[in-house]
Amino acid sequence: MKRTNVHLLIFLLFTQVLFSQTILKGLVTDTSNLPIPYVNVLIKKDSANVIVAYTYSNEKGKYTLKTRKTGKYLLTFSALGYKKLEIPVEILPDSEQIIKNVILTQEAFSLDEVIIQNEKAINIKKDTIEVRVSNYLSENDETVEDLLKKIPGVTVNSEGTIKVNNKEIEKLMIDGDDFFDKGYKILSKNMPPDQLEKVQLLQKYSNNKLLKGIEESDKTALNLVLKEDAKRQWFGNLTLGYDISLNNRYSLKSYLMNFGKKNKYIFLTNLNNIGYDATGDINHLIRPFRYGEPASIGDNQSANTLINLNAFTPNFKASRTNFNNAELASLNAIFTLSKKIKLKTIGFFNWDENDFFRNSVTTFTSSGTDFTNTEDYVLRKKKFTGFGKIDFNYDISKTKTLEVVTKFNNQDTNDNSNLLFNGTSTIENLQSNNTLFDQKITYTNKFKDTKVFLLTGRYINEKTPQNYTVNRFFYNDLFPNTTANNVWQQSENQMQFAGFEAHLLDRKKSGNLLELQFGNQYRYDKLNTTFSLFENNTALETPNDFQNKTSYQTNDLYLETKYRYEINNFAITGQLGLHQLFNKLSFAGFSENQNPFFINPKLGLDWKINNKNKITSFYSYNTTNAKILDVYNDYVLTGFRSFSKGTGTFNQLDASTFSFNYQLGNWSDVFFANTSVVYNKNFDFFSTNSIITQNQTLSEKITIKDREAVTIFTDINKYFKSISSNFKIKASYTKSNYKNIVNNSELREIKSTNYDYGFELRSGFQGIFNYHLGSNWTTNRIESTITNSFTNNVSFLDLTFTINEKFNFQIQTERYFFGAVEASDNTYYFADVGASYKLIKKKLTVSLSGKNLFNTETFKTFSISDISTATTQYRLLERFVLLKAEYRF
Repeated sequence: MKRTNVHLLIFLLFTQVLFSQTILKGLVTDTSNLPIPYVNVLIKKDSANVIVAYTYSNEKGKYTLKTRKTGKYLLTFSALGYKKLEIPVEILPDSEQIIKNVILTQEAFSLDEVIIQNEKAINIKKDTIEVRVSNYLSENDETVEDLLKKIPGVTVNSEGTIKVNNKEIEKLMIDGDDFFDKGYKILSKNMPPDQLEKVQLLQKYSNNKLLKGIEESDKTALNLVLKEDAKRQWFGNLTLGYDISLNNRYSLKSYLMNFGKKNKYIFLTNLNNIGYDATGDINHLIRPFRYGEPASIGDNQSANTLINLNAFTPNFKASRTNFNNAELASLNAIFTLSKKIKLKTIGFFNWDENDFFRNSVTTFTSSGTDFTNTEDYVLRKKKFTGFGKIDFNYDISKTKTLEVVTKFNNQDTNDNSNLLFNGTSTIENLQSNNTLFDQKITYTNKFKDTKVFLLTGRYINEKTPQNYTVNRFFYNDLFPNTTANNVWQQSENQMQFAGFEAHLLDRKKSGNLLELQFGNQYRYDKLNTTFSLFENNTALETPNDFQNKTSYQTNDLYLETKYRYEINNFAITGQLGLHQLFNKLSFAGFSENQNPFFINPKLGLDWKINNKNKITSFYSYNTTNAKILDVYNDYVLTGFRSFSKGTGTFNQLDASTFSFNYQLGNWSDVFFANTSVVYNKNFDFFSTNSIITQNQTLSEKITIKDREAVTIFTDINKYFKSISSNFKIKASYTKSNYKNIVNNSELREIKSTNYDYGFELRSGFQGIFNYHLGSNWTTNRIESTITNSFTNNVSFLDLTFTINEKFNFQIQTERYFFGAVEASDNTYYFADVGASYKLIKKKLTVSLSGKNLFNTETFKTFSISDISTATTQYRLLERFVLLKAEYRF
């Protein structure tokens, strides 16, 4: 409580000092003495084009503008169709209110560009929004990710995912060139932002330049624009850090870049054991997924694994539990071989060792079965990833392009766990390998100004073998007549995919859009598993019903039609997908075929009521085909005490979805709100029939009728000029039901309810001080034969002080509350501090950062499911103090 009072006192002291202000107000009319609404009203320096405050006139032509500045300024009035007017104004220290009424005269105007100029310097030109970096960049911003967090309308979550208007961006480019596709976190988490001039938000973005203005796009991409003096020369930085508290923590980061006229290079490295994730989920780089995108055939194809040793920590900042030892090197280049040919290459190498510590007490209560399991779990994960990509682009002409993309990935993982299960020492070892070869060719022909034809072919070959051993035998109930004392399982999962697609887009003169797609997708899966019982090093048997030799072939021949019909600000989109499947499922000595035909319809509705109100909605009905991990016929070991099996037969699942979205305001408005409602109805779904005992669980996949889920989400953003701060509210509600069978019970219905709500307030002061505070609550409730619920809360307060051009420091605090945990262990406080000093301007900076200053060593959480409750304790990185030196060149 004392720490909370200190945080509140600091916040109040600084806000009281900064909030004295002068009010400027008046009326804007035309030469006929009629009020003019929505006039841009700006205060700027007389001697320089520096905007210090802005507002708009309301529907009655009245404006009110507040500022804390004093001195001589220009008061500027501008509106489409009227001549710009500037009048001098002097704001004295004792000025409380200044009234200025003005008259604007009409003039011809152009709609090509709208400029909103204020201290944030936002320029809007058609589908591009430009934000000046200098208005957001602070001395303590180490990466592009730090910069983007401050731009209104842009959010960066704890995993580094970047969203604009609550939708993830397509890519993060530099001067119009894309290096990392959906794996942009490698760039945003490692590139320093000081060489940037602008950040461009590209709305209605098209990944294929020949589709711009033809396809119906709601995608957004970000483009980082370099300063002129940073182009066509090598620049970068080198940062070294070491823990002076003698806990042997270190950090080494380097970034080297050159953007010449012809060739462009980005080289980066990151080595650390301070818990920092420098890559994010690298699967976004290896397997970028774009559903429904032109030429995206095969994006949803991958080979899955059977076993994954768990290292998940819920509801907590990942860097506090990430006992890592990571080494990253990425070599990336773009070569302009001629005016028509461009070659992009990526070389990515990542080594990582992660330690994970967890103690849990889990109580099972279901269908007359009650028991408690205890686990003391220590896991070490070692992983190497090597990824290479070559992207060849050939502009055959101004209207024809050819793109060839080749990718190769190799990932080796070696996991070892030391587990004390109900007092019995147990060691697990899991060795996994993933090899991927992916080849895609896309030909694009814009044969008329509003007509484009795409032809895409793709081939994927992926293998995911695993070897899993457990040095204890917990399965005496399953295999009573054996002397086995350990088990071993080998699995081979291989997937091959081949497909082609022809896609025609035809934008009519009326604005209507016709799309036709014809294609064929073939996939072949092979899953072989061998489960063996051992006595010491001697193999005893491979029991029946626990071996798999499954092959599964699916061939989807399809035709899809889509038509978007526009009437003024209203649009209706109808879509129809016709699919003829050819399935073949084979086990040892058994094979069967299936040739189902189905139709997937979709109907969409868009209504742009006006510039500030927009509604989008759709209804779809989908039939999906079962995957290989749904249809295998015998049990496989999926953990040290769990077995699972598929249905052993074909399945197609039917579902419908209704979505409604309402958007109030636009990105650059002082008020913006977005609300969505999604309802899902599964007419068929996969569930489980499980036999659960204290030492093992057997789960068989079954199909059940009828499951429902509804999700409501709202996001509200409001900029308060009076305190130069942006206020954000987020809230979501999800309710779902599903069914399963446990220990030969009747079919059980489970109801799950989740509430998630919170707020944030971030300042944008021009002075020495800024703050960022917020709080978020999460409530989970599950009802089955028993009912369990809990509520967690996370709150934070971050303070930033920029004393002068050389010195700045930050204080970050967090409070975690975990419901349903005993009162002595349910609340945790954290504090991090950082300070930096520029020894040589734009060259050498030294900094000191302290993490986990209260030295909290563990935390406890409470979790629930339909059959159990669990209290789990996790270990945290200890307190450390890192001394860093950064050299820029």
